[in-house]
Amino acid sequence: MTSLEAVATYLPAGRVPIAVLGGELGLDDAEVKVYRRFFGLDEVRRDPAGPPTDLMLAAAGKLEGLRGRERHVRYVVQARTMPIVVPHPVNPVHEVRRELGLEHAEAFALTHHACASGLLAVDLCGKLLAADGDPDGLALILTGEKTFTLGAQTVPGTAINGEGAAAVLVGVRDDHDRMLGYAARTHGRFYECLSLTDDLFTEFQQIYTEALAEVMLAAVERAGIALDDVAHVFPHNVNRVSWVRLARHLGFPLDRVFLDNVPVTGHCFCADPFINYQTALERGLLRPGDRYLLATVGLGSTFSAMVLEH
Repeated sequence: MTSLEAVATYLPAGRVPIAVLGGELGLDDAEVKVYRRFFGLDEVRRDPAGPPTDLMLAAAGKLEGLRGRERHVRYVVQARTMPIVVPHPVNPVHEVRRELGLEHAEAFALTHHACASGLLAVDLCGKLLAADGDPDGLALILTGEKTFTLGAQTVPGTAINGEGAAAVLVGVRDDHDRMLGYAARTHGRFYECLSLTDDLFTEFQQIYTEALAEVMLAAVERAGIALDDVAHVFPHNVNRVSWVRLARHLGFPLDRVFLDNVPVTGHCFCADPFINYQTALERGLLRPGDRYLLATVGLGSTFSAMVLEH
């Protein structure tokens, strides 16, 4: 049984208002107003001086569930959006593994699902640990990327990206947050991501809500529950309006979709669902037995959802 043993998150102290970013991103005043008033974005977090390893180490350093259990970690996995995040031959996941004293663990990165790679990593690590047959085995998943290029700073017409990180400890015991169902679907015709033709971009916008709803319902079905049984949805933070549309499409109460971080973090790549989960946990919003759903979309384009029980 794949389970989340512990989750820790980190957001840099630096806050950058969307209005300030407008000039950097080539947005005029009208476009900035759209991002703020329509998309619900207000600011993002950034640490211009810090390297990618700092983000991941900061999150891992807060992961209390890892203390004293380092010897049980079999895998250290970086789930990331972008295939290339540093110059060759630097490898952030290997540097983080060394800094955490986990050299005995296997280390690798997953990028196949872009911003949905975090959920892919949870599912994959659960399968790897189950195959190993060690009930005490653990996997450490790390997310957190830098907005180091113009292309990494925004999804045009959709989101503005911020810097944030999550460290997720995955195990196979059933006494923590158990994974009940997982679904992902890649619509490969949109593989060119930000280089889509106008026609394909329009088509992607048209299928977006239905495609995301499809995987959410598939994950719920595989969990053996109904959508009404889901207490909370912890989404990616691309914008508010897309989740308003999604909730209306599904007939799902919007107040069960956790959108509080959208205005203050922006879209933090693979970390978003885990950041939202951790915020809800800190606020005491989750009760034992609650079923919740993590949902996200990766450019390219992969729609992904996972149901867990707290």
